[in-house]
Amino acid sequence: MFRFLDGVSIIGSIIGVIFILILFFSTVIKIVPEYQRLVLFRLGRLWGAKGPGLVIVIPVIDRTLRVDLRVVTLDVPVQEVITKDNVPIKVNAVVYFRVLEPSRSMVEVEDYIMATSQLSQTTLRSVIGRADLDEVLSSRDKINLELQQIIDERTDPWGIKVSAVELKELELPEGMKRAMARQAEAERERRAKIIAAEGELQAAEKLTQASETMERSPMTLQLRYLQTLREISVDKNSTTIFPIPMDLITPFLKKIERND
Repeated sequence: MFRFLDGVSIIGSIIGVIFILILFFSTVIKIVPEYQRLVLFRLGRLWGAKGPGLVIVIPVIDRTLRVDLRVVTLDVPVQEVITKDNVPIKVNAVVYFRVLEPSRSMVEVEDYIMATSQLSQTTLRSVIGRADLDEVLSSRDKINLELQQIIDERTDPWGIKVSAVELKELELPEGMKRAMARQAEAERERRAKIIAAEGELQAAEKLTQASETMERSPMTLQLRYLQTLREISVDKNSTTIFPIPMDLITPFLKKIERND
């Protein structure tokens, strides 16, 4: 009986030692993936970014923070902005950034994601507020580039790289939408009238050229007259009375006078 109890106690001790060893190694050895870095603080002092792979940590003395190096997609909430020409609009955006220097992202700013979000919101309101509505609608690429440059410059001390900023949605007041629709319709009507006027001008120029040709060659006018009679005669269901110009019969009258 005593031997059995001694065997059980030994097995229990071995299991306890194994558990303690597993717990110890889990606190000493850290496995860092390729897309992460481990920022190490030893006795409160920055020791640098470690990884990827196995990282040895001294319990109690060392403190670690994990930083993700992958691109973060940050949605900027809808912002109500008044443009330079006093038009109230609602606009939101999306910011793409990633951490380049893990140590600085942990030391220079408390929460780099929250800080980047707040900075993006204020920058969006500032840039849109300096632009006219027409510029916001027609030059979105220019505004996106300006936003990216400003946010990237201000987040650089935090070890963050902003790769792109894109405006997502732009909401206009209903009155402005109706005004823009009327403006677009008026623009279409203006273009249609210009096209019609250009067509009339070209037609008038062609008629002028035709009249000058007929003036130089009266026979052309007579041929056109005969062609018109031929086109009218195609319709057999109607009777048309058409006067005959004297120019057509004048040669015959002169011949009769000479015979007399």
